[in-house]
Amino acid sequence: MKTLNVKARPWRGGWELEIDPENITQVRKLRNARQQVIDFLDTVESTIDHSAFEIVLVPDLGELGNEVLAARAATRRAAELQKAAASQTRLVVSELRAQHFSGGDIAELLGVSVGRVSQLAGK
Repeated sequence: MKTLNVKARPWRGGWELEIDPENITQVRKLRNARQQVIDFLDTVESTIDHSAFEIVLVPDLGELGNEVLAARAATRRAAELQKAAASQTRLVVSELRAQHFSGGDIAELLGVSVGRVSQLAGK
């Protein structure tokens, strides 16, 4: 999958989307930017299917734009850590159950509810 970094800069009518210095389009609402970029590229290069492209909006907001990118990166890292923690917790629940600990004891050991222990155990 091809990734395109598209610079998004606000203006009074919406957002200017700079794919590259020669290819610029506009959109009123940022939530429609991905489709607008794809539609624009489809008109410029009609022989290429752009629908599978990953469109990464890079906000052009000065220092605030850097903060937006940092927040996005932190959110991605947190999601990855959450996924790793859930995997590790499922493994520990399985090992504790194999040692015949009760659901209540496992919940107390891990600081989660008994219901969550059941979910993690797949029951």
